[in-house]
Amino acid sequence: MVGGRAGNKSRLRYSDAEYFNLSEKDARVANARREKAVPTVEQIQHVVGGMLSNSDIELRNRALIAFTLLTGARDSAIASMKLKHVDMVGGSVFQDAREVRTKFSKTFSTYFFPVGAEIHQIVADWIKYLREEKIWSHDDPLFPASNVVLDKNTHHFTVGGLKREYWSTATPIRKIFAEAFTNAGLPYFNPHNFRTTLVRLGETVCQTPEAFKSWSQNLGHEKVLTTFCSYGEVSKQRKQEILENLKSPERLSQSDMDKLANLVADRLRKFKMEV
Repeated sequence: MVGGRAGNKSRLRYSDAEYFNLSEKDARVANARREKAVPTVEQIQHVVGGMLSNSDIELRNRALIAFTLLTGARDSAIASMKLKHVDMVGGSVFQDAREVRTKFSKTFSTYFFPVGAEIHQIVADWIKYLREEKIWSHDDPLFPASNVVLDKNTHHFTVGGLKREYWSTATPIRKIFAEAFTNAGLPYFNPHNFRTTLVRLGETVCQTPEAFKSWSQNLGHEKVLTTFCSYGEVSKQRKQEILENLKSPERLSQSDMDKLANLVADRLRKFKMEV
């Protein structure tokens, strides 16, 4: 024990440990939050739109990225989801912690985010393909693993379609994302980045605190502060747009002014009748 044993007292003291502590300046530099790169909804739509869809594997990979944007689900949850967990009619996913590997084993329903009809259709087509073409059941995996087989001619392992089994980890999902973004000429964004994309979308489309609270809960956050603090940092570009708009506040259009005048006149008429 430093400074607590006879013989060391003259050389080492407890206060000497302060030498290893960072200064306030260095601590601020180390803890500073730096803006991380996040894909836009348009970039993700571009990636999905450019993906091939000629084989089982290609159909799965395209639907996988579309589903991640549509639901904001975590990759570990997606890897363990079953067909029965998705309700295309109701537009929702039931993340049942008894069967789905959710964070903190939380059970909740996620409703599809408004990210475009094409994204929604790709997911719908994939589920229809599994049910009607592959004749898979409710308890089969939503995104099955690849069937790796030994090629008799080359004696090398190759992918031979889909295997009616779940991915044991989310690693294959991240590899699919990396390949898709690289092929589209964009930097790699992992599945978790999509959750930040959705938060930023929510910040622009939600008009009331109640709406953003619902958006936050749809991501599985019990507290809206989690969404704000962990995902909700405003990007530099968006911050600039907001400040520029604040310099010249929007003025009421003529039609808005007419509506306001009619509303005031209507209220005055009612007031006179009551008197």
